[in-house]
Amino acid sequence: MAMFELTGSPSPDDLAAIGDGLSAFNVSHVGPSDRQALAVLIRDTDGKVTGGLSGYTAWGWLFTQLLYIPDGERGKGLAAKILARAEDEAAGRGCHSAWIDTFNPQALRAYLRQGYEIFGELPDFPKGSTRTFLRKALVRRQGSGEAQLS
Repeated sequence: MAMFELTGSPSPDDLAAIGDGLSAFNVSHVGPSDRQALAVLIRDTDGKVTGGLSGYTAWGWLFTQLLYIPDGERGKGLAAKILARAEDEAAGRGCHSAWIDTFNPQALRAYLRQGYEIFGELPDFPKGSTRTFLRKALVRRQGSGEAQLS
């Protein structure tokens, strides 16, 4: 008989058992995800990471988990440049689409300007805000590759 344990502090091994089990199930039903990490980093003049994008590609999609532009760098178009770099890399990996979510109205406007379209919303997540889910079809741009963001 199965036993249940509720915890607010699962061990890394506990979480790995769940993740490994789900991954094996998914592979057997839809095939391997080919999940690969993807990051576009903003570094200061000392080489310290001050912001950027963190996500992954899997099953032909780019998922942007985190996108942060430092306060002093906002309003300079860096989010657009970072998203474009991530999207180009994802397209090069064979991805056909990207998705992202936010509850920040300013970020939502930025994503819409970059060609993302809304496909779902969760009202009051967090309370008083709406979490918005967006997607975008990817097209490989010419001239993508390693370059400095400026």
